[in-house]
Amino acid sequence: MPAGRPRAFDMDQALDQALAVFWKKGYEGASLPDLTKAMGINRPSLYAAFGNKEALFRLTIDRYITDNACHVREALMEPTAKQAVRRLLLGNIDLVTSTKSPRGCFLVQGALACGENADPIRQELIKRRATLEVALCERFKQAIAESDLPKSTDPADLARYVTVISQGMAVQAASGATRAKLQKVVELALRALPG
Repeated sequence: MPAGRPRAFDMDQALDQALAVFWKKGYEGASLPDLTKAMGINRPSLYAAFGNKEALFRLTIDRYITDNACHVREALMEPTAKQAVRRLLLGNIDLVTSTKSPRGCFLVQGALACGENADPIRQELIKRRATLEVALCERFKQAIAESDLPKSTDPADLARYVTVISQGMAVQAASGATRAKLQKVVELALRALPG
């Protein structure tokens, strides 16, 4: 069987461009012409390489998590719970206020204004955001077992608290909050941690 014509575009670069469009405009706000123009490809090439718009969006979620939000994995490996939360929240500030990407968090912004037709996307983003809370809960359970957090700490409640702070900072950044203002939020959040 003869090989197909080689792709005339860089898949990674095209995904980065699609991510930027989705991040800025949201899932429903990003039209196929917006995406193909930013990616530098035509509609048939988009479908051939990435599938439909929903499949492309899901690929950009994966890209965001592995590239843009890689600080989350690193934060969870910090030796104490407080250091993990500090690194997570300060890393989030870097991400949500970066001048290299739209302000805010892609996982928060991506489907805020989705209608019924985009409910699968909204559900996917809910699921992806929940993974942070689950990972934090596990990290806090470890901290309790290591006597790094008091035994009376509810790891699920604490994980929810940190997640809400994280997501709230993303919304604030999208609304124009400065790094300095968000750093004050982190300082308050760290003082509220048990232990």
